[in-house]
Amino acid sequence: MYHKSTLANGIRVVTEAIPYVKSATVGVWVGTGSRSEEEYNHGISHFLEHLMFKGTEKRTAKDIAETVDAVGGQLNAFTAKEYTCYYIKVLDSYVDLAMDILSDMLLASKFDTGDINREREVVLEEFNMYEDSPDELVHDIFLNHVWPDHPLGRNILGTAESIAKFDRELVLEYYRNFYTPDNVVIAAAGNITHEQLENLANRFFGNMKGQKKKPAVTVPQLKPVRIIRPKETEQVHICLGTQSVAYDSPDIYVLHILNNILGGGISSRLFQSIREERGLAYSIYSYTTNYSDSGLFTVYAGTRPANVSQVVELILDNVKELKSGGMRESELRKTKEQLKGSLLLGLESSSSRMSRLGKLEITLGKYTTLDEIVASIEKVTLSDAVCMLEQMFTENSFCFTALGAIQTSDLPQVFEV
Repeated sequence: MYHKSTLANGIRVVTEAIPYVKSATVGVWVGTGSRSEEEYNHGISHFLEHLMFKGTEKRTAKDIAETVDAVGGQLNAFTAKEYTCYYIKVLDSYVDLAMDILSDMLLASKFDTGDINREREVVLEEFNMYEDSPDELVHDIFLNHVWPDHPLGRNILGTAESIAKFDRELVLEYYRNFYTPDNVVIAAAGNITHEQLENLANRFFGNMKGQKKKPAVTVPQLKPVRIIRPKETEQVHICLGTQSVAYDSPDIYVLHILNNILGGGISSRLFQSIREERGLAYSIYSYTTNYSDSGLFTVYAGTRPANVSQVVELILDNVKELKSGGMRESELRKTKEQLKGSLLLGLESSSSRMSRLGKLEITLGKYTTLDEIVASIEKVTLSDAVCMLEQMFTENSFCFTALGAIQTSDLPQVFEV
């Protein structure tokens, strides 16, 4: 049910028809995010996303909100490191309206100076709110030190200093460089045909012009560091991680399996050994971060200062056990079934299917079927998992960040697996 075509101006159009639902979700994906930024405009991708909702030549910000609400629709957007997405979910009879609103926002936003000044204050408040959330902040501190002086290591929001400098000239410069048809994907899923979306894309986006600026792209180099950031908190928030793989790596499903076994859920080894058996943390999990040419594998935990050393040692012990062949065939089988179940359950709405379509096209430029993914998961063996563990977890490969009321003496002396 997947279809793809390209408009005359270079915009890619992808669809997945789900004829048994009454909704459709349309998303416009732009192949730019915080990775495309320079130091002087750090955070402008996210800032520009906010400005798209502030009014166009024919609609005020209130008009946009009321028009979507009037038909029971849902309008939103998000900015990531390598892409930005604007999307609307509506009843299938209002897809024309959804495309009209999205094109109006992306092609005719005014970027009024007054709106820019007001939104600058809003984003600064968002930045301050983020600074007050240590369980979120620690991840960005970790990234910033793991990949120092690289765009992938920067916070998507920017800094208070960079946000304060944003003006209309900077916004327009960035918009013209990256909001171009050769850098745009229009994706839709739901009760919609490909011909219908292609016609609407031509009608509303067919006159879009420009050519993407090609920023200098460098692969981030991992810097194994131990960082302690003092902060008055009840818990110490820690991140412990190492280099992994890019999202188009043939080993990506091996990585997902390892993540699931180690800390991907409530039955994972870390959750069971650290929370359930010893009560040392409320929140303990692992996750993967994958980009076009690099990736990270990270474990997060929040615990009292007196427990930090023990928690870190338990994390390392669990990695050592897996690395030495402690993974069981039954554990691998269970994890495969969990991943397949999560994948299928996560695609039960037009929104999730649109998101999958758009992300695959904007990042990989190709579509991967569910059958292909399931087959790739099934191919993973115990030896594949051990091999990846040996590649990722080597001597002095660990990066560690702690945020909270902690001293160096509270940490274990050795980080080895």
